[in-house]
Amino acid sequence: MKPQQVKRNNIVQLALLLAIIVLVNVIGSFVFTRLDLTEDKRFTLSDTTIELLESLNSVVFVKVYLEGDFPPEFKRMRDATQEILDEMRSYAGVNLEYEFIDPNLEDENQKRELFQQLSDRGIQPSQIQETTGEGSSQQVIFPGALINFKEQESAVLLLQSKLGESTQQTLNNSIQSLEYGFANVIKKLSNPIPSTIGIIEGHGELEQIDIGDLANTLQETYAVQRNAINQQLKELDDYKLIIIAKPYQRFEERDKFIIDQFIMRGGRVLWMVDGTQVSMDSLQSSDMTVAISNDINIQDMLFKYGARVNMNLVQDLKAAPIPIVTGYVGNQPQQSLKPWYFFPLLDPKTGNKHPIVNNLNLIRAQFASTIDTVGRNADIKKTVLLTTSGQSRKQNVPVRVDLNLMRDEPNPRNYNAGPQPVAVLLEGNFTSAYKNTEYEVAIKRDTILKFIDTSEDTKMIVIGDGDIARNFVKRSSQQIFPLGYDRYTNQFFGNKNFILNAVDYLLDDSGLIGVRNKEFKLRLLDMPKITSEKKTWQILNVVVPLLLILILTSIKMVLRKRTFSKMN
Repeated sequence: MKPQQVKRNNIVQLALLLAIIVLVNVIGSFVFTRLDLTEDKRFTLSDTTIELLESLNSVVFVKVYLEGDFPPEFKRMRDATQEILDEMRSYAGVNLEYEFIDPNLEDENQKRELFQQLSDRGIQPSQIQETTGEGSSQQVIFPGALINFKEQESAVLLLQSKLGESTQQTLNNSIQSLEYGFANVIKKLSNPIPSTIGIIEGHGELEQIDIGDLANTLQETYAVQRNAINQQLKELDDYKLIIIAKPYQRFEERDKFIIDQFIMRGGRVLWMVDGTQVSMDSLQSSDMTVAISNDINIQDMLFKYGARVNMNLVQDLKAAPIPIVTGYVGNQPQQSLKPWYFFPLLDPKTGNKHPIVNNLNLIRAQFASTIDTVGRNADIKKTVLLTTSGQSRKQNVPVRVDLNLMRDEPNPRNYNAGPQPVAVLLEGNFTSAYKNTEYEVAIKRDTILKFIDTSEDTKMIVIGDGDIARNFVKRSSQQIFPLGYDRYTNQFFGNKNFILNAVDYLLDDSGLIGVRNKEFKLRLLDMPKITSEKKTWQILNVVVPLLLILILTSIKMVLRKRTFSKMN
């Protein structure tokens, strides 16, 4: 082939290549598509998230406080956060912007001020420790983000820690939760008409200060009101969800009927009900008290809906600790933290990977009762959400509650009842508790009332512990601590996230909470193997690329020589 022909062919090939590139870009400007080649589709957003992002009508601005000199595993989380935000921006367009901020400012006063602001907004600090050949160092990070939308602001917690998990597992679970964390907050901020939640009072429920942290957090995205029914028929008409937290006084029949018809109209309920009456206050003056039944006249309702809160107490060897006097030095009592078997640490029932409990930390309960699922209504789906550990037992009332239990080593053979359900989700079409009763007959005589005997498709959650939503309060100053905070160990349990997830699930009709079920496979490196084969792989990484370059260069030179020899 002559040199002129070779040159002409090269020009034609170049022109064709440029034409193809231009054509692909023109098509790409009209047709949007993205390819995710990962096995677990970690870069693919759910249809619900995409629809949410494409519907934004104003700019969402995200400040991510995950910048700085981190260990490699936290850099992976930082990069994953940026990747998910980039993916979300590809659908939101100009309506999503973000920046990464290093909270460890050089000016100490500014840094302390920023740290306090982040803590006030619910982003708690985490302390990470990096170990190298030169020693170890500690660093405080704020793994969270603030999302701003139309003068509203809400926080996203990026690090989903769980007791007993390795750092790698924690980070993997956190990365799995990124899409839901961002999408959920954006949905709430961009929703012009938030759902209304009623926190019911009038039956001895938790006081406002005792449930203050949960109410304040819900208030950020929902309209929350405390309200007593007071036998007023239309008192619940404006609510989509009602919360009944730790009642200990009997419900009047008319109040029960109003709640029942609220459910029949599609209303959702979060029941947090004790099966017994007992409290730590009873142990202030004595080491022993007795738990009695908590008969508040709602057992028949719950039974008709498909659940029964048993009048018993569960004890669990896997329990939260409390201080107890273990001896004296002179006249000074010496205290130690011991597991209090009546404060079980509940396991999220993750075998079914339900979005309410997926990747949650342990939940701290106080004097919890077991729950049975009852009835044969095929229209009701029943899902156990929380259980005790396998080393538990249950005792029917009256139950002796004695602090001296902690002073002796427990006999494991007495704690062999296996996991006991403490929280249950019920979904479907419920039958009225007043169907086929004398009450129904009386109601039907009233031409004003319209009785509904079968509900719309709705859902409720029944928890056998009213204190699961109680936050610690420092009574001397009326200071409210975050829900789930344990003042004895300074740990944060999963109570707050569990209740928030439960509320979100009960109110979510879009299916967004299902994104929490996204799961990435954890592919951990074999660290001992890496250490033993380090030099081998270093040599391979240096030598093999050089050999490949030499081989390819030699082949190319031989081919060029043959081509030009033919031309001559």
